[in-house]
Amino acid sequence: MRRLSRELPSSQNGVAWVPDLEIPGADGVVLRADHYVPVTGQPLGTILARSPYGRGFPWAHLYGVALAEQGFHVLLASCRGTGGSAASFAWFRHEAADGQAVVAWLRTQDWFDGRLGTIGASYLGYTQLALAADGGPPPELAASVIQVGLHDPAAFIVPGGALANVVSAVAASFSGQRLARAVRKLAGLTVRARRSLRVLPLPAACRRALAEPAPPTDEWLEHDDPGDPYWDQFRLDLTGWNVPTALQGGWYDATLDQTLEQYRALRAGGCEVSLLIGPWSHTSAFSRDGLATISRDALTWLSARLAGAGQARAAVRVWVGGAGQWRDLDGWPPAEATQPWYLAGAGELSPRAGGTGATSFRYDPADPTPSAGGQLMSPEAGPRDNAAIEARPDVLVFTSAPLTAALDVLGPVRAELTVRASAGGAHVFARLCDVDPGGRSRNVTDGIIRLRAGQERVTVPMSSTAHQFAPGHRIRLQVSGGAFPRFARNPGTGESPATAERLVPTDIEVRHDGTSALLLPAL
Repeated sequence: MRRLSRELPSSQNGVAWVPDLEIPGADGVVLRADHYVPVTGQPLGTILARSPYGRGFPWAHLYGVALAEQGFHVLLASCRGTGGSAASFAWFRHEAADGQAVVAWLRTQDWFDGRLGTIGASYLGYTQLALAADGGPPPELAASVIQVGLHDPAAFIVPGGALANVVSAVAASFSGQRLARAVRKLAGLTVRARRSLRVLPLPAACRRALAEPAPPTDEWLEHDDPGDPYWDQFRLDLTGWNVPTALQGGWYDATLDQTLEQYRALRAGGCEVSLLIGPWSHTSAFSRDGLATISRDALTWLSARLAGAGQARAAVRVWVGGAGQWRDLDGWPPAEATQPWYLAGAGELSPRAGGTGATSFRYDPADPTPSAGGQLMSPEAGPRDNAAIEARPDVLVFTSAPLTAALDVLGPVRAELTVRASAGGAHVFARLCDVDPGGRSRNVTDGIIRLRAGQERVTVPMSSTAHQFAPGHRIRLQVSGGAFPRFARNPGTGESPATAERLVPTDIEVRHDGTSALLLPAL
C-alpha cells in the first residue's frame, strides 16, 4: 500500500484500518464504509470520499492510506448499490441525500472533531458537489479537492448535442465491488466499440458493445438534447457551493469543460478556488508524473484548510503544451485578445479576412470520419498524429503560413462558420492542430455541434487549451462531419442519432469568404 503514497511526504504516523462499517443512508439503507485511522494524538481532521467503484484499489491507496499517513482520518464510503452497500445503484439520483446522511453519522463519532474535507475523482467529484444540493454544504465542510469531476451529466453524455461517452460511462458503472472490473470492461469495450457502434439503432449498438444489459443507456438516449428538462434533475447548481475548493483537471480529459465551468462559477460566487490543469486525460492524471503533482497539490490544500499547516496555493497553474512548462496565472482565462484566423480558398488560414467561395465535402455515416485522440475516457486520449484523418476527402483542412514568432494560446477556442448541409441534420466537428516544420499535425483541442435543419451560422465551441505554437510551426483547423466512435454518427436523416435506423450521406458546404474564422485567445 506504499507505492502510491510515496507521491506524498514520508509517513507521519502509523495507520489502523477499520473495514466494513455500517452507516445509515438517507432512507435507512445500509451503506458500507472503511475507516483509515491515523495513529496519532493530534489528527488533522477527517477526509470523506464517496465512490460507486468499491473501496479497494486505487482509492484505498490513493486516499485511505496516503492521507491517513499524513495524519487525517479517512472515510471511504460506497454509494448505495455498490461495494456492499444495500439497494440499487442509480446514476446521480441519491448522492445529495446519502452524502448528507454520511456526514450526519460522522457527527456521532467520538473521533470526529468537526473538521471535514472531501476528495475524489470523476463521479467522486459529483458526490462532493451534491452535498450542496439541499440547503447548502454541511457547516463542517472546510475544504474539497475535486479531481477530473463533473457536475452536469448532460454536458458529459451529449456535449454540443452529439452523443458521447455513453458506453464508457456505463461500462465504468459495472465495476460493482472494484474499479478493476471497470478497467477490464473499458479494455474490452475498446476492442468491440468500433464494430458494435455501427449497429442501428444506437441503443442496440450500446447493448452489443457492453456485452450485457445497460438500462441507463436507453433512458439517456431518449434525451439526446442537453437542453431537455430531463437533465435538470441531475445538473448540480453551483451557486450554493461556498467551500474552499481545489479543482484538478487535464487538457485531454473528457470533463475538462466542466472543471473550467466549476472554476468560473465558484469564483464568480466569491468562493475560494484554485485550478490545476496538466497535460493529462481522465485517467493519466493518476499515473506517473500526474499522480505526484495532483497528490501533493491535494495534500497542500487540505492541510492548509483543515489544519492551518502551511499556505495552500490559491491561484491557477496550467501546463502549456508546445512550451513544455508550467505557468502560474492569477485567473482563468487570463486577460486575452481574441485573434481571428480566417478560412480562405486553397486550404489557407489567414489572419486577414478575404477570399471568396466555399468548399464542400460529403459525410457518409456508413463510412464515418474516424476520431484520433482528444478528450476521451480511454487510454487513446491525448495528442495524436492526424495525418491519416487529414488525408480523407471528408475532412477539410485550413493551414496558416509558418509562424515567425511564438504564439501563446490560453483560453477557450472556437470556430465561427458559415455552413450549409444538404440533409435534415448534421454534425460539425472542428479541431485545432499544431503542424511542426516536418509536416506532422497533432491535435490541440476540438469540439462538435449538432447542426439543426436550415441552420447556416454556427459557433463550434472547441473547449480550452494552454498551448504555444513555436516559430516555424503552422496553425491548422480541421472541419468535418464527425469523429467516430468518440461521438455517435449523425444519420443525415433529420432523425435523432439515438433512434435512427437508416443512414443518408450529407453534403456540407463551408464558406471561406471572410465569414468563417477560427478564433484563438492569443496572448
